[in-house]
Amino acid sequence: MAAINTLLASAPLLSKIKTTGLVSQIIIAIILGSLLAVISPEVAKSFSIFGSLFVSALKAVAPILVFVLVASSIANQKVDNDAELKPIVGLYLVGTLSAAFVAVGLSFLFPITLTLDLVGASAKPPQGLGEVLSTLAFKVVENPISAIANGNFIAVLAWGLGVGFSLKHASSHTKTTVHDVSEAISNIVRVVIRFAPIGIFGLVTNTIATTGFSALAEYSHLVAILLSAMLIIALLVNPLIVFLIMKKNPYPLVFTCLRESGITAFFTRSSAANIPVNIALCKKLNLHEDTYSVSIPLGATINMAGAAITITVLTLAAVNSLHIDVDFGTAILLSIVASISACGASGVAGGSLLLIPLACGLFGINEDVAMQIVAIGFIIGVIQDSAETALNSSTDVVFSAAASHHLSK
Repeated sequence: MAAINTLLASAPLLSKIKTTGLVSQIIIAIILGSLLAVISPEVAKSFSIFGSLFVSALKAVAPILVFVLVASSIANQKVDNDAELKPIVGLYLVGTLSAAFVAVGLSFLFPITLTLDLVGASAKPPQGLGEVLSTLAFKVVENPISAIANGNFIAVLAWGLGVGFSLKHASSHTKTTVHDVSEAISNIVRVVIRFAPIGIFGLVTNTIATTGFSALAEYSHLVAILLSAMLIIALLVNPLIVFLIMKKNPYPLVFTCLRESGITAFFTRSSAANIPVNIALCKKLNLHEDTYSVSIPLGATINMAGAAITITVLTLAAVNSLHIDVDFGTAILLSIVASISACGASGVAGGSLLLIPLACGLFGINEDVAMQIVAIGFIIGVIQDSAETALNSSTDVVFSAAASHHLSK
């Protein structure tokens, strides 16, 4: 009877926790995990199982998620012959690739090394671009079932593209089925991510109990590089691109978009959820409706400069942690892979993180190490994912305005 009364008494608390936002839950988990690790390190280590389970769940869902998202996206892509979309698509691709280049540059200038569990980990460092391309070719042709089971994300991406293009001319019912499967897998990922606070609690308690607060210092360095890259894109690269098109001071437009789109996107952490805000802003800016009615929803899907930065920086952090040398050609290839991966980032919060193993595959880094990097991404995601979404969503309007100006000439 006492146990029932205790459960009933705690019900309001459980209900309150359940209705608290994911970001707030993660912050609470980090604070509680840090306190427990300081007060009782031995007890804290016993909670490491939650972190291990969370990482294992990510490893289980990530390969199949990449496969179905890519296949569904390609298969259900609308065939649009309107040439007026070409400028905006070009801007999105240039912006995303530029973000990856900036991320590579900062990672080279300020290399990040993370504390990882490397027991049993394996990585075969490539000996230059030639070996990277050779390894890439052999990874692409792996059996798709084996690729999903072994976490070979390069092959998963290739098979997803192949299946998607093969289904472009399938019946509408088949395309709907593929889309429904994609949504089903995405829902499973959302369930896994809902358990992120518990998993992060286990990861933080075990990390701090084992290594002290040095790991958190590493994370602050990682966040600083990510935010610096995003600020460079938002305040330097994007304005330069807009200036080259509009031939006038781009900063009034850039600051307006950051204020009226970026701030709301920062808190919603969803480019899709920010689409109505962006459309209203486009109306306020008197842009061509025929352009922004398509470019804004399209940008929420493929304009992913922030995701390209996240994928690139975290992948190079894994590379540095394993002491793998990266030459210039491989860095360029990584930028291209990160940009392509970013365009296929999942619509769920933290979706770009699940594509990091794809980029890690270029360097022979196995899935165990890659998923540790993904888990660290969720820890810093309180800031990273919000800033990433703010950059992505505000840039949608910036480039839509530039494209409208180009089309009106």
